[in-house]
Amino acid sequence: MERTLILDCNQKVGEKVKICGWVQVRRDHGKIIFLDILDRSGVIQVVATPDVAGSLHPQDVVCIQGVVNKRPEKLVNPNLETGLVELQAEKIEVLSKAEELPFDMGSKELDLQLPTLLDYRSLTLRHPKVREIFKIQEVVIDAFREALKKKEFTEFQSPVIIPQTAEGGAEVFEVKYFDQKAYLAQSPQFYKQILVGVFERVFTVNKTLRAEPSVTTRHLTEVTTLDGEFGFIDSWEEVIEMVEYVIKYILSRVEKECGDILKTFNASIPKVSEKLPRIKLREAQEIIFKRTGRDNRKEPDLEPEDEREISRWALEEHGSELVFITHYPVSKRPFYTYEDPDDLGYTLSFDLIGRGTEWLTGGQRINTYDVLVEKAKDRGVDLKKSELYLQAFKYGLPPEGGFSFGSERIVMHILGLSNIREASLFPRDMERVDVRLSTLK
Repeated sequence: MERTLILDCNQKVGEKVKICGWVQVRRDHGKIIFLDILDRSGVIQVVATPDVAGSLHPQDVVCIQGVVNKRPEKLVNPNLETGLVELQAEKIEVLSKAEELPFDMGSKELDLQLPTLLDYRSLTLRHPKVREIFKIQEVVIDAFREALKKKEFTEFQSPVIIPQTAEGGAEVFEVKYFDQKAYLAQSPQFYKQILVGVFERVFTVNKTLRAEPSVTTRHLTEVTTLDGEFGFIDSWEEVIEMVEYVIKYILSRVEKECGDILKTFNASIPKVSEKLPRIKLREAQEIIFKRTGRDNRKEPDLEPEDEREISRWALEEHGSELVFITHYPVSKRPFYTYEDPDDLGYTLSFDLIGRGTEWLTGGQRINTYDVLVEKAKDRGVDLKKSELYLQAFKYGLPPEGGFSFGSERIVMHILGLSNIREASLFPRDMERVDVRLSTLK
């Protein structure tokens, strides 16, 4: 018999079907046993006798043949997509037996400490609520692609092994590359800019890696970044406007397609104003000082608590949980960032702060070859290793700019997760590469 997906059972009342999936829950009630069976489309309740159900237990992989019946009116489950029907099992074939589970996978909430959640990642990802996190991530990434394709951007894949870092600093992984030294990419920045000279508008969904010596709730070593770059801009504000279009597009898609998941997490899409507020870093620091008395006005960046405070201000004053912070100091930004000619010492760059955390960095780039070379020298960039990058500017590149979202942070703050590791399928950090590194010593 051909397999029927569980959700399709809604249209097969009175018919005999075969479903295949995982046993989520077993409930024994004397002569009747209830099974919750899960496949890629959903969950259905199966009714079986003890002799048919046998010794089934959670996570066994089964195929079940039986008749789809309407549930008795008093037993309808409005919280289940198949809540009007159930399957009366006639035959159960066990395809794979699961060992005894280390914890209960049948509850609505997977109430585990984060280390346990990650130690058993192959199992915990199967929990319906955990799995839904990555349905949100799928929509976020797909919406990013769709938004930029509508603006005639071309997608490309950026190299992970690079001869020199785009952003400088020590937060980089060095690798032995045959007889040479290379690095794992912190960013696809150089390649985005090169390809502006080819396609004008480009984007990439890329893995980027940073050797940041930090163990926080908002940092990962490996992240999936959503990067865009485009040329022939008249102003750096065109880059901000493109970002605003993209993030609103993403949030709209999530709200439209993932309402049930948001409800499961008791979450909501961030509030956004018609035009997202934009303030310079120095203005933000002055606002924070007046509101809190905390004086970070000479700092080149916002502290984490500053980001949270300016988010509170944006919501109170502008009705927006997203806010752009602009004009970071030249010393704080990479060498290729364009300096504001009307505000020397500060760059035409910006961060998008969402619900108290940076979601994105962007800005206008230097596109003049001689200026770029001079700035690179000032930062100690090895020009020989950057020949391919500089070549694009030597042979003409239009005024351009770009941006980079952190997909995990977007998902984390849409769903209100307490730790960014929950928004990564297989998180990498100082303490873990699938397994806890401390256990390997």
